[in-house]
Amino acid sequence: MYFPFYISKKYIYSKKNSKFISFISGFSIAGIALGVATLIIALSILGGFQRTITNKLVDFDSHIQISSYATTLPDYHSSLPKIKKLIFPFAKSVNPFVSKLAIISSNAFKEGVSIKGIRPEDTWDGIRKDIIEGSFNLSIVAGKASIIIGKKLADKLLVKVGDQITVFALNKNQIPSPDNLPNIKKFVVTGIFESGMSIYDDLNAYVNISSAQELFNLRDNVTGYDIKLNNISKIDSLTSILSDNLSYPYAVRSIYQIHRNIFTWIQLQKKPIPIILGLIIIVAVFNIVGTLLMIVLERTNAIGVLKSLGAKRRQIISIFIIQGIYFALTGILIGNLIAFTLTYLQFKFRIISIPSSVYFMSSVPIYLSAYNFFDVSILTFFLCILASFIPSYIASRIQPVSSLRFS
Repeated sequence: MYFPFYISKKYIYSKKNSKFISFISGFSIAGIALGVATLIIALSILGGFQRTITNKLVDFDSHIQISSYATTLPDYHSSLPKIKKLIFPFAKSVNPFVSKLAIISSNAFKEGVSIKGIRPEDTWDGIRKDIIEGSFNLSIVAGKASIIIGKKLADKLLVKVGDQITVFALNKNQIPSPDNLPNIKKFVVTGIFESGMSIYDDLNAYVNISSAQELFNLRDNVTGYDIKLNNISKIDSLTSILSDNLSYPYAVRSIYQIHRNIFTWIQLQKKPIPIILGLIIIVAVFNIVGTLLMIVLERTNAIGVLKSLGAKRRQIISIFIIQGIYFALTGILIGNLIAFTLTYLQFKFRIISIPSSVYFMSSVPIYLSAYNFFDVSILTFFLCILASFIPSYIASRIQPVSSLRFS
């Protein structure tokens, strides 16, 4: 057996160790474990926030949105082929829509909402999978148009699937008067969705695009196009292509431009990570250095004996580095187990809830990524090894005569 490894094993598992040294060793391992677990959990939560918010925004909106500098855009039947041709073959779907503000009313309450008219045959997987009551049905029901609303909006209006609600919209975008009455249309609630994001659950309602065009007197015009890509890395270049080729009144923006405040907030959350990482590194270094220095002081006599028997300096260094590796690997393993257990429980059971009006979602999101665990573990391991060199070098400088004389 490799000599330094054999001696390190004896030191680590010796039953004659000082209880104080054993406590310091356990404290060092616990410090590394908690540091590793904290950083992995922090990265998993930040990754969860970014992925959840991005996916929700794309599900309910798009990667790229074309809107109008004016009130509306021309007949989409003639414009749609041109838009598809410009971004072929990177477009997953190009969905025309009508979106305008209106007032929605039930017997109990009235609320301002954004009515979005969509084509039922288009790709709206985000809304479909978030339906919690009823179904994704925008057809005519009992002679009335259908509407799908958010859970929080339904709770405010005190309505459920099958109830009727009334929508009031401006006529010709002008303030209502005796000569210009608002447009009024009744709808039947066919579905209630819950995305967990208050910006959608509170304020959005979805109807058939033809019903929206009739409600807002738009004929065959639309107010925009939602474009979803099959390769998000092309989002900036395709946004530029569309902007260059579509003249007034077309306005082209990517999801990062539309929701700049949200993505800036996410990036701001990531800024403290280097500080957290730095503090964890300092804790790990002090733990390793302090523990090994205590062991060196405890084993001064043994080191002198080993050197008097012919042990070389690099072998003495190796003995204490191996002990540092043991502390590092044990702490990293425990830290990974703690992080995985806590993140998996939150991912599976959504134990910790948060206010959706502040954080855009109802529970703390988790993104379980093997890269987070691997990167943190590797970085911590190498830093612990570097920290082990200081006490190991001190141990190698001990003179056998001095250590044996004063033992």
